[in-house]
Amino acid sequence: MAANRTSTADRRARIEEMRRAEKSRERRNRVITIVLSTVVVAGLVGFGGYVLNKESEEKEQQEAAAKAPIKDEKSWDAKKLGRNHVTAAVTYPMKPPVGGDHHQVWMNCDGNVYKEPVPEVNAVHSLEHGAVWVTYNDKAAEADVKKLGEKVDKTSYTLMSPVKDQAGAIMLSAWGKQVTVDGADDPRVDQFFAKYVNGPQTPEPGAACTNGMSGK
Repeated sequence: MAANRTSTADRRARIEEMRRAEKSRERRNRVITIVLSTVVVAGLVGFGGYVLNKESEEKEQQEAAAKAPIKDEKSWDAKKLGRNHVTAAVTYPMKPPVGGDHHQVWMNCDGNVYKEPVPEVNAVHSLEHGAVWVTYNDKAAEADVKKLGEKVDKTSYTLMSPVKDQAGAIMLSAWGKQVTVDGADDPRVDQFFAKYVNGPQTPEPGAACTNGMSGK
């Protein structure tokens, strides 16, 4: 009889010990879950803060670039550049042209990279809509042309085409603005884009850069 009581007591003790061990595991798992959740949340908050700070820094850099003068940039009085729609050929005083009378149909300038020359009278209309026109001649390095084409391809309100008889190897034009750069990595490229892609010089802000004339 005493042996049975002892056996029963031992079983109860083992069961109680198992219950305490199970509760201990549950508490440990809860602590681990809470710690991991805290680490994950902290990581997400930190990453989110990093992204916001990065975006803020990039925006500040773009704003600073848009305000800073561009070295060796040429400017023309935008108010003196004709804006009439014409059907006849136009002789422009600069190459490539940065404004003046033009055809009523614009060149598509939604990141369009043209492999062949485009009509000036149509490209000028694109500038009127706020586009930046990247042009190059045979002196431009192939690597620079490729890199600039990739930049234009992903930037709305831009277009690119060859202009064989222009003075500089690589030139950037906007309405009333123009600069010759040394290559695709010239910091003035990003500066010109930041300042003039659909920028304040635009005579017709918000005008379309699609549904116009397509080239090759």
